[in-house]
Amino acid sequence: MRVLVVGAGATGGYFGARLAAAGRDVTFLVRPARAARLGEGGLSVRSPLGDFRVDRPKTVTADTIPGPFDLVLLSCKAYDLAGALDDVAPAVGAGTVVLPILNGLAHLDALDARFGSERVLGGSCAIAATLSPEGEIVQMSDLHALTFGERDATRPERIAMIAAVMEGAGFTARRSEKILLEMWEKWVFLATLACGTCLMRAPIGDIVAAPGGRDLMLGLLDECRGIAAGAGHAPRDKFLESSRGTLTAAGSRFTASMLRDIERSARIEADHIVGDLLARGRHADPDGAWPHLAAAYTHLKAYESRRAREQG
Repeated sequence: MRVLVVGAGATGGYFGARLAAAGRDVTFLVRPARAARLGEGGLSVRSPLGDFRVDRPKTVTADTIPGPFDLVLLSCKAYDLAGALDDVAPAVGAGTVVLPILNGLAHLDALDARFGSERVLGGSCAIAATLSPEGEIVQMSDLHALTFGERDATRPERIAMIAAVMEGAGFTARRSEKILLEMWEKWVFLATLACGTCLMRAPIGDIVAAPGGRDLMLGLLDECRGIAAGAGHAPRDKFLESSRGTLTAAGSRFTASMLRDIERSARIEADHIVGDLLARGRHADPDGAWPHLAAAYTHLKAYESRRAREQG
């Protein structure tokens, strides 16, 4: 199976590097400058599980894609999605399967419209990684999981083929029979974490140590849970129990990556992760109220407005 990984950043680059190191047929779709750098120094990964490097990984640029691939692994930021769809289009043919591992769900609508829903899987990932100034992928914990599945459960044979490609590649790969529910659950957790830590500009432990902090985190979680339930994807009890524990853990230094982006004055996925969730809630229940979520979204949009003004 020929695999195209869109980008060679912290997330897609990590999973792509693991696949390439395991001998899979992997090509990275990158910008010309990144292609030159990878050609000279390879793709390096620093990991608590052991550092490794892929020497001279196969790369293509948007204007040199040699026709359709079997599997496209898409992991760009939401605000880069439109450009990524244009770049990757020549790689998507009649037999291509697209596996997106973006946050939220809005990207599914864009992918379905562009390539057809029959080509688009559901997917999510769990990893803490970043790209160093030198272009190395730095994995910050030993968590590295990729979950995938058919959204309509009608083509199990191609899921089996993808699972075979990912088996033994050095990360946790798991097929899901309830991929949309799992994507919703991740979205509920991530939106709660991002809203809370960004609004308070602090990690979980500092928030719950402050007056009202625990109630804030649980209030956010309940609002996000309610929107998911209203959309027909009520989070499971086990997920909620685990999430409550993680989101109220005393002394925890856990933050959302969105907060780290804010702290370095970078772009954020405010609309994709928080705004879209709030919009879905309002669409399903025009009279509903989500005060914690709405306040956090206003905070994030104010940050974006200030950033745009200050950067001219």
